[in-house]
Amino acid sequence: MKNETIHATTVLGLIRDGKAVLGADGQVTVGQTVMKHHSRKIRKMYRGTVLVGFAGSAADAFTLSEKFEAKLEEYRGNFERAAVELAKEWRTDKYLHRLEALLAVLNHEKALIISGSGDVIEPDDGIVAIGSGGSYALAAARMLVKHTKLPARDIVKESLLAASEICIYTNSNIVIEEL
Repeated sequence: MKNETIHATTVLGLIRDGKAVLGADGQVTVGQTVMKHHSRKIRKMYRGTVLVGFAGSAADAFTLSEKFEAKLEEYRGNFERAAVELAKEWRTDKYLHRLEALLAVLNHEKALIISGSGDVIEPDDGIVAIGSGGSYALAAARMLVKHTKLPARDIVKESLLAASEICIYTNSNIVIEEL
């Protein structure tokens, strides 16, 4: 395992019926080896009004989460402004530009993905998914939103469980936060 990156994967969030919910699996891998089963990849920020989750290189993701939290403080909780300013800094800063991670951020009104290439993406349907199992979880969430009346929390849980059955980098040790 020489110079292999530690990766944390699969985060899914959505807004439904006034609830913002973000969930993540607990798996952390180094190369093709599972190193941890119960990692916490999501947390609340800015006085409990913002949810943040990360996927990618664990150390990089922690750095970016801290930077986003600082931007939220700097811009007094202005969610979109903090996301845009982080993306700009991430893209242009010599050190930050090398970080390999994605952030999924939600408040009661919006769900965004922030990337190192300077992108701030707001999905049309309010569903964000990142990480190795993100596409699987996203597909499941879209179908559950479209064809059921399940609450957001249940959709996030079931979608992440579906991803854990398909993606070898995603496990079923789900942690969910809700606003």
